[in-house]
Amino acid sequence: MKLTGKIFGLLFLLIIVGCSDRQSDSFDLATEQSFENISKQAQPENDSPQELNDERKLIKEGSVEFETDNIVSSRDLIFKSVKAHKGYISSDQEYKSSGRVSNTIVIRVPALHFDQLLMDATKGISKFDNKSIEVKDVTEEFLDIEARLKTKKELENRYLEILKQANNVTEILKVEEQIGQLRSEIESIEGRLRYLKSKISLSTLTMTIYQTEPNSTNFGNKFADGFKNGWDNLVWFFVYLINIWPFILIAIIMIFGIKALKKRKVK
Repeated sequence: MKLTGKIFGLLFLLIIVGCSDRQSDSFDLATEQSFENISKQAQPENDSPQELNDERKLIKEGSVEFETDNIVSSRDLIFKSVKAHKGYISSDQEYKSSGRVSNTIVIRVPALHFDQLLMDATKGISKFDNKSIEVKDVTEEFLDIEARLKTKKELENRYLEILKQANNVTEILKVEEQIGQLRSEIESIEGRLRYLKSKISLSTLTMTIYQTEPNSTNFGNKFADGFKNGWDNLVWFFVYLINIWPFILIAIIMIFGIKALKKRKVK
């Protein structure tokens, strides 16, 4: 009887140990699977650097200023480069001052062609008076505006559905007022989004080129200008005399008359 009890006790102990091992193995397996899932979620997607870069919304702007020996040929090079890279000139201004002629050109060019356009348009230039390139990341603002626009349009569609179910004039007016305010907000958001898209797709490059003139040339120009101004003044003097010829004639007659009277008195 004692032997039988010992056998049953040993079997009971083995069963308990076996169950405990199975529970431990099950828990370890679940834990391992959980860690694997977390690890998979934590791993970033295997996007290429180019794909990640394409998702960013960048506004690129630049400005350069340099001296040239021939401002006409430099302008021609800039215009050819703009045409080659499918850009356009948004502003072209020329300034002249003593000893200097300058030209400021504002260019809009597709963002992907910005760097190459800058290289082509400044070919042969080794020294810049000013060179500034700025890249602004507006990805967060762009995505936020897109999300807001989507939400506003969904809300507008709900209001339109409510408007169809309106039963009286009061309800219709209230819903239409809400739709009007919502439409104004949507148009404002769409305007900002269009502005960002324009700035992102087309970069802006401001180029200032100038040419200095030698002092001898300045003196020659001043001499020529002085001669021209003197001639113009002489012409205008004769024009002035012609305009007052009656008064001049009266003055001459009066002078001769006074002289004649003096001669008579002397006799």
